[in-house]
Amino acid sequence: MLIDIIAAEQTDFIKIASVIGAIRNEQNKGSNIRYRLIYTGKYSDPNMGSRFFEQLNIPRPNINLETGNSISDVEQTAIVMLRYEKVLALGKPQLVLITGDSNATIACAITARKTHHALIAHIESGLRNNDLSTPNEINRVLTDSITDYYFTPSHSANENLRKMGVPDEKMFLVGNTRIDTLMKQRQLFQQPAVWAKLKLRSQNYILVSLHRSRNMKALALKEMLRKIIASAQGMPLIFPTTAAGAKILLATGIRPPSLYAMNHLEYAQFIFMLENAKLVITDYAGIQEETTVLHVPCITIGINKYLPETFSVGTNYLVSGTAELPDAFSKLFSGKWKNGNIPYMWDGNSAERIIALIKNINREQKN
Repeated sequence: MLIDIIAAEQTDFIKIASVIGAIRNEQNKGSNIRYRLIYTGKYSDPNMGSRFFEQLNIPRPNINLETGNSISDVEQTAIVMLRYEKVLALGKPQLVLITGDSNATIACAITARKTHHALIAHIESGLRNNDLSTPNEINRVLTDSITDYYFTPSHSANENLRKMGVPDEKMFLVGNTRIDTLMKQRQLFQQPAVWAKLKLRSQNYILVSLHRSRNMKALALKEMLRKIIASAQGMPLIFPTTAAGAKILLATGIRPPSLYAMNHLEYAQFIFMLENAKLVITDYAGIQEETTVLHVPCITIGINKYLPETFSVGTNYLVSGTAELPDAFSKLFSGKWKNGNIPYMWDGNSAERIIALIKNINREQKN
């Protein structure tokens, strides 16, 4: 059985690393499962060098579609479809394994379905923010409309799929593959140079990780940082960001001694900083998942409830805007932050469940 595993960006490799590990284990047992790791080349990320793949213990992609990122969503989707069609002409997979909600996710799903009638399996299917004004939500809905096997991370994702008419026998609650990678790599977490440079200690700093364009504008970021600095009781604020993010930060004019901006960290170093933080402030869903499992308090800024378990079960606190930040900090420093639990099946074994299901799919197709 040949599987095409699609990755559009750095976070996708983190999600599928454990799946590749589970496939390798099956191959060592004599299984005939084969895979092609296909990178759509959405971003030119300097952090995705050979060391990144070594840390995740996965190979570099077999195929890079090299689509870049300085184009519109529509053009991005079209280019991925055209280039993936050429890949399919070289070899037809029995199953296309996609993850997440990127343009590449829907582009590869449509292309494989329309040109080769390949089966589609979607990791993280069923997630919704119920806002069709956002491109990622459109991608989620469209992808799930043509998926054959739904690998879901939560009960709420299953409920979302039921609402769109997906039968229960096509849904498989497998857990969270990003958490698989977190747990498998935990012993490899590394102190970054900033730890010694600033004489940091566990629980004595706040980690800020912002990504969304609405928050990374000079005026919005300036207002946000003012609220954070005023509420942080002088604790160091560690802010890993990109070169573009650093320019925006500079444009805010905010330069307190407690704020330390730095280049993006490698995965193992970033997770080390996350695990030891007093608090994490983010607008990115993946960090919500990791803080939940590591029991680290996390403030999520913006309307981002497509992983409600990180709020209802985990350690996350959602604020819709900067005005709510002081109240969240008050909960933290008064010791009233919720302890949080780990969501059901976020236990590090999701990839093994997925591969067991894929083996059953393979047997069904042969029969």
